[in-house]
Amino acid sequence: MRRILPLLALTLFAGSAAHAQAQAAPPTLTRGVLKIAIEGTYAPFTYKDDKGNLTGYDVDFARLLAARLGLKPEFVLTEWSGILAGLQANKYDVIVNQVGITAERQKTIAFSEPYTYSRPQIAVHSVKGADYKALADLKGKRVGVGLGTTFEKDLIAAGGINIVTYPGTPEYLADLAAGRLDAIYNDKLLIGYLAKSQGLPIKGVGSAGSVDQMGVAMKKTNIALKVAIDRATRQMKADGTLAKLGEKWFGQDVSKP
Repeated sequence: MRRILPLLALTLFAGSAAHAQAQAAPPTLTRGVLKIAIEGTYAPFTYKDDKGNLTGYDVDFARLLAARLGLKPEFVLTEWSGILAGLQANKYDVIVNQVGITAERQKTIAFSEPYTYSRPQIAVHSVKGADYKALADLKGKRVGVGLGTTFEKDLIAAGGINIVTYPGTPEYLADLAAGRLDAIYNDKLLIGYLAKSQGLPIKGVGSAGSVDQMGVAMKKTNIALKVAIDRATRQMKADGTLAKLGEKWFGQDVSKP
């Protein structure tokens, strides 16, 4: 896995701090702190490195965002299955964990402008797996997916698929590798990263669905926080910060469709 050069890291965070000085910090649950919910098990977005330190594309983005807002980042590890409920229960200010922006979710929570674009992909065992081209090919097959995700909803809508839900990513990756699943359905960026960096016996096959937009999730009532986050996100797109972050983790700018 590529690691960001120290000089580049200093440049990114110094630039964020300079921007923060020009704006007053938005209101949060704890003054001066941005409490950020992440899974911590969703590489390459939110996970722990060999030394137990939180890292990942979303972790880097969240730290940059907090700096732009003039706030101290505080991460709250939460399983995906309960992450949206925790937001409504005021356990944290925001979720930065590749939360897809959907019309259904927007009924109850607010989203920032998108900071990541990707699309769903089917993945199989790299040796034993079949070459599925579309969701229709998965009818009657055991397919692993995260509980409560947009990916699960896609599989339900397709119909006829034997859907096996999991609280987190590691569990269904292990079952796919062990041959207990025919396929999994997840983010294309995630699948490509895992296949390349961790040596897992998986490979992406057919892509399905439209391009997904990921945003920072927050409560609808904190309008000032949304305004501040949208402004910071636009600044990071305009000055190339997000492009550099995408290059670091995926070798491409993922802040554009």
